[in-house]
Amino acid sequence: QVQLVESGGGSVQAGGSLRLSCAASGYTYNGCMGWFRQAPGKEREGVATMNGAGNAVYADSVKGRFTISKDNPKNILYLQMNTLKPEDTAMYYCAAAIWYHCPTSDFAYWGQGTQVTVSS
Repeated sequence: QVQLVESGGGSVQAGGSLRLSCAASGYTYNGCMGWFRQAPGKEREGVATMNGAGNAVYADSVKGRFTISKDNPKNILYLQMNTLKPEDTAMYYCAAAIWYHCPTSDFAYWGQGTQVTVSS
């Protein structure tokens, strides 16, 4: 059984940094993993994804500020978030697909989310 558990969220002032972690247990695929977020009253959006080869894709809104990475031996996905802005405030979710290449929507596994709040 695959389980994704996020951690690292919190409250920070604008300009600050946070690092999110996603511990993936039971996930044996060399598949795409990524971070998504959903703010109140808004649709969920993709933040960053990484395919099985380690190639990353970022949303335009976070390019140059966020970095996705993965510790393969430990099966932990990270999201380093720098220069945070109030508009980054959202619930952040880790997701994993069974596919090597990142799908547009077919992520089979999701975590429960971790809240990030950025104050101005």
